[in-house]
Amino acid sequence: MKRWLRRPAVQALLGWLIAAYIELVIATLRWRRENEAPARVALDGSEGLIALFWHGRIVPAIACRPILKDKPRTVMISLSPDGEFIALAAERLRIPTIRGSTGRGGKSGTGGGGKGGVGAFRQAMQVLASGGVMIMTPDGPRGPNEVMQLGPVQMARASGRPAFLMGLAVRPAIPLGSWDRGRVPLPFGRAALVLEGPLGVAANADDAALEAVRDDWQARLRAAQARAEALLEA
Repeated sequence: MKRWLRRPAVQALLGWLIAAYIELVIATLRWRRENEAPARVALDGSEGLIALFWHGRIVPAIACRPILKDKPRTVMISLSPDGEFIALAAERLRIPTIRGSTGRGGKSGTGGGGKGGVGAFRQAMQVLASGGVMIMTPDGPRGPNEVMQLGPVQMARASGRPAFLMGLAVRPAIPLGSWDRGRVPLPFGRAALVLEGPLGVAANADDAALEAVRDDWQARLRAAQARAEALLEA
């Protein structure tokens, strides 16, 4: 089955179907948002920024597209065969992609610990330098679930650009049973977005400081995710 799903024609069809479904979700979800004002200022400005959310919230994150308005955006997607149809869907949704993963990064390095990491990191830096939004899942592409890797923190240090953390919840949604506990929102449902930021990293941060930032951002993103889920329980 997996080999069949990885055929180019099948992945192209899956990409088209996913994109069409997400367009329907975008048009019908009812959003509740918290702490949007600082992000709005950054999105309306000319400088680049980093947007981070957990891997299991990819679909509701894409459904946030209207919030970006005309701000250029790029999403990083792994080079794995399973990432191919996700990349195809993103491109159909007018979200350019970078294929690769900064992974866990290396000590004092450029975040190039993942597959295709060095090239992906450089492309991401170009996006940020040009004033775009670099969208990443800091626990992807293989997890562990909701454990932040070091790559995004290194990227924030190297670029000098702020990061915003995104807690995302949707109801009703279909659980996927995947390692990331992914959920696919159903049309005409409710969604919540909780933003945390802007967060920065000092240009002279050493390995210990980077690890402290990683721990802090991980805790903040977990808290934002929990808050988003709570908003839909009311």
